[in-house]
Amino acid sequence: MPLRSFCRCRWTDITATTALTSRILEGLGYQVVTQILSIPVTYASIKNRQIDVYLGDWQPSMEVDRKPFLADGSVQVVRANLKGAKYTLAVPAYVAQAGVRDFNDLRSFSDRFNHKIFGIEPGNNGNRMIAGMIADNRFGLGSWTLVESSEQGMLSEVDRALRRSEWIVFLGWSPHPMNLKYQMEYLTGGDDTFGADFGGATIYTDVRTGFLDECPNVGRFLLNLQFTPELESRMMALILDGHREGRAAATQFLREHPEYLKDWLEGVVAVDGRFGRRGDALEPAR
Repeated sequence: MPLRSFCRCRWTDITATTALTSRILEGLGYQVVTQILSIPVTYASIKNRQIDVYLGDWQPSMEVDRKPFLADGSVQVVRANLKGAKYTLAVPAYVAQAGVRDFNDLRSFSDRFNHKIFGIEPGNNGNRMIAGMIADNRFGLGSWTLVESSEQGMLSEVDRALRRSEWIVFLGWSPHPMNLKYQMEYLTGGDDTFGADFGGATIYTDVRTGFLDECPNVGRFLLNLQFTPELESRMMALILDGHREGRAAATQFLREHPEYLKDWLEGVVAVDGRFGRRGDALEPAR
């Protein structure tokens, strides 16, 4: 039974959740097509009934993108699939223990940080927020420099600093494998720059209006489906650190953690009715 498409953006966390969801649906007997689209194209495609499901609706950052499609009734929000995401400045745990726990603490240790904040690729919204903070001399950081790099370039700098027990402040976020790999702490005090709750976000599952009625079995699955920052970080680690493509990473994760399937598949059946409530969704239904 075909599902026209799931959509994802070029972000590893959405790659991870889309791969998990697609792999389970394949195991239930559905044929799933995944497309990589920008956010504006994603919502236009949902409206045009070219896309069925989108798992990466980050709020509040995508509020403007989503709003017109909720207003015209073409997009339906199913549920929050992840709570507790973060996006703000972070430091190694030993730096926090030495007295840097808040944005306002950075200025007092400017020399220890070499007046630098490490970000990711140029043009990223996190980098823009850091650059604006420096330009406005917020927290007394007007003399500091934003070091722009790739995600892996920034993390290499963090690795190097940790090996040498040096001080570094960098753009951190969750879910991401960095939260499993590093002893790190997010800084308080950045609400006016990154948003409340450490730049907190909630991620929602969206579908084209009418999809839940047309495919109630998949709809029940999507209503059950929720993730945690740790779960997504572990899936992302298989992709980023284990160098596995999404489908292979999802298969490995489900084999190692079949306990998640019990809740996700509650009330869900395979296309041929074979799995019922349980289901292992690791092999395609025949």
